[in-house]
Amino acid sequence: MDKLQAMAVFVRVVEAGSFVGAADKLGVSSSVVSRLVADLESRLEARLLQRTTRRLALTDAGRIYLARCQQILADIAEAESEIGSNDAEPTGTLRFTAPVSLGTRHLASLLPQFCARYPQVQLDISLADRSVDLVEEGLDLGLRIAAQMPGSYVARKITPIRVVVCAAPGYLMRFGTPTTPEALREHRALTYSYAAEGETWSFTDAQQRRSSVPVRSVMRANNGDVLVAAARAGEGVILQPTFLVGDDLRSGALVPLLQDYHLPALALQAIYPSRRHVSAKVRAFIAFLHSEWGDTPPWDAWLQPPVGNVPPLSR
Repeated sequence: MDKLQAMAVFVRVVEAGSFVGAADKLGVSSSVVSRLVADLESRLEARLLQRTTRRLALTDAGRIYLARCQQILADIAEAESEIGSNDAEPTGTLRFTAPVSLGTRHLASLLPQFCARYPQVQLDISLADRSVDLVEEGLDLGLRIAAQMPGSYVARKITPIRVVVCAAPGYLMRFGTPTTPEALREHRALTYSYAAEGETWSFTDAQQRRSSVPVRSVMRANNGDVLVAAARAGEGVILQPTFLVGDDLRSGALVPLLQDYHLPALALQAIYPSRRHVSAKVRAFIAFLHSEWGDTPPWDAWLQPPVGNVPPLSR
């Protein structure tokens, strides 16, 4: 049995939703398709598909194997298209994941420019704030906000991510304005579920002395926009990136706090598995985002004077 052929047939069966549909696409008989999938299952000693008279459904093993097959077949197609030239034109489907709020607020408006520049690249986008296994989910690239990435990934910095503690004027009128990190213990905090620091916020003062303050969370959410909306309504204090709160800081809907203290430096990083060949489409996308956002992303360009851990920026 040709393993690659069997893998390709299995993927086509899943995409078509039936053996007959896959056979029509491949130009072979449905019995050939059925035999190849059965031989594949026999070799793997695992059932990949649950068959009924009405439909096919992936088993747990089938879902895992499908993602691997799709990635292997995509890598082979890409390698064949790029062989002999490191400057090959980016082509094929770029599958990537990005944080939800960054994706909807800032990335979405850039994608038409990328598509116009690289018309042979198709985009398959998954917006998620959770940690994603790129290999298991068949993704070429992930955009993630962190100070550093796990050693299992190669990381390329796209742009700095600045964070700020802030609250609505109405909240500060009711509960007072904290002037030191320790004062946050007495305030209502709105916290982000996926934050690396959990419900402990860390600060560094002008003398480089660090303090870590456990905050009292009255609301937790796995989406920053939810927390920003709650803070705008006067529900509490938030620690969020400027790409989320920049407009509210500019309008006065939110007020920056503790500006004499610095918060941990973060970055938007493009990550991909270290064992993988870096394709032209991945290189092109990383370079495109860095050229658009760079060291001074557009959502920070107006910040004068600096807010939170934002250094002075030129206009």
